[in-house]
Amino acid sequence: MTSAPGRGERPAGFHALSRLLESAEFARAFAVTVLATLVGTHLIVATAGVTTLRAVIFGLCVIAVAVLVVRRQEISLVGLVPTTLVLLVVWAFASVFWSTDPGGSFRRWIAMLAVALLAVTIGHIRDALQTVRALGDVLRAALTVSLVLEVLSGVIFDMPLRFLGIQGNIAEFGPIQGIFGTRNLLGIVSVVALITFAIEMRARSVRPGLSVYSLSLATALGLLSASPTVLVLAVVVGSASAALTLVRSVRPESRARVQWGLGAFVVAIGVLLYVRRTRVLDLLGATDDLSMRANLWALARYFAGRQPVQGWGWFGAWDRDEQPFVSINRLLAEHHTTALSAYVDVQLQLGWVGVLLFCAFGGMALLRSWLDAAQRRSIVYAWTPLMMVALAVTSAFESFTLYGLGWFLLVLCAVRAGQSRGWRERLGATTPTGAVPTLPGG
Repeated sequence: MTSAPGRGERPAGFHALSRLLESAEFARAFAVTVLATLVGTHLIVATAGVTTLRAVIFGLCVIAVAVLVVRRQEISLVGLVPTTLVLLVVWAFASVFWSTDPGGSFRRWIAMLAVALLAVTIGHIRDALQTVRALGDVLRAALTVSLVLEVLSGVIFDMPLRFLGIQGNIAEFGPIQGIFGTRNLLGIVSVVALITFAIEMRARSVRPGLSVYSLSLATALGLLSASPTVLVLAVVVGSASAALTLVRSVRPESRARVQWGLGAFVVAIGVLLYVRRTRVLDLLGATDDLSMRANLWALARYFAGRQPVQGWGWFGAWDRDEQPFVSINRLLAEHHTTALSAYVDVQLQLGWVGVLLFCAFGGMALLRSWLDAAQRRSIVYAWTPLMMVALAVTSAFESFTLYGLGWFLLVLCAVRAGQSRGWRERLGATTPTGAVPTLPGG
C-alpha cells in the first residue's frame, strides 16, 4: 500500500510530466508540431476554420510556457529574448492605445506575441542542426502535399480546388499556389526550403537521395509559382552564400579586410541596380507588378505621413474594415491585405519609431549571425545568416515577416544569433541550449 505524498513533496505524476517536458523526444515533437502548424496555416484555416488554428496555437503556447518553466535552471532570464525584440513588441503594444480599433489591435498583438513565444522556446530547446532538421522535414512534407494536390487539381481531375485556393494551372506550368494560398507565398517558402535543404545536404544530416529529391522539389515548385520575387530571392541568397563561403575560406587575419571589401561591393551593386532599375524590371518582366506596388506604397506612405512617429496602430495583416486600410483599398479599387512590403507596413502601423526598431532587430540578427557563421567550422551555422538575408529581401516585396511563419523565422534567427554573439554571452549569462536529456531508455 503506497502512502500519500508528504507536505512539500510533489506527486509522482508531476515528476513524470517534468521528465517528459525536459526530454529530447518531446522537444523534437514540439518543434515539428509548431513548424507544421505555422507552415500549414492556410491549409488549417481552409479545412478546419480560423478558430481551430487559434486553439492549436493557444495550446502550443501553454506547452511552451510549461517547457520554459521546467527548464528554468538551464535558461537564463537575461538571455531569454533579444533586447531589440522586446523593444519592438513593447512598441507594438503601446500602439494599441492610439489605434483606430484598440480591441482588434490588441488581438493582433496577442497573435504576434504568441508566435514570438513559440520561436523563443524552440530557439532555446533545439540547437542549430536540430532546428534545420525539423524545418526540413516539415517543408518536405508541405511541398510534397502541395505538388500532389496541384497534380490532382490540374491533371487528374482538371478542376480547381477552390476551398484551398488552388487554381489547377500546373498543366500550363503555373502559376501554382500549393497549400499556401498564393503563388508569392509558395515562392517564398520554396526559397526558404532551398536554403534549409542545402544546409541539410552540406551537413550530411539526411541521405543523399532525399537531399536530391528535396532540392529538386523546392526548385520545381519555386519555378512553377511564377512569382517574380523568387528569382530576386534566389540570386541574392546565392550571392550571399558565395560571399559567406569566401569569408569562411580565408585566413582569420585577412577576414576583416575581405568583409569590408564585400560590404563595399554590395553597396556598389545596390547603387547600380537602383540606377538601372527600369531595365532590370523589364528583363524580369515585373514592370506591371512593380507599378501596382509603387502605387500601393505611395498611398500607404501618404497615410503614414499623417501620423509619422507613432503610426496607426499594430494590425500585422490588414483589417480591411479599419482605417487607413479601407481608404487605401477604396482609392486603389483593390483588396489588399498588406502593403506588400514589411518596411512600408511597419511605417504605416508603427511609424518611424517602429521602422527603426524593426530594422535594428533584423540588422543586429543578420550582423551577429553572419560574423558567427564566418568563424564557425560547421556549415549548419550558415543557415541563420542566409535565412536572414532571404527574410530581409522578402520584406522589401512582401509583408511575410510580420506575422505567421515569416515572423516566427525572424524571431528564431534573432534568438539563435543572440545566443552566440550577444552581449549576454560576454557576461556569461547564457547557457548552452539544445543539449536536452532523453527519456528513460531513450
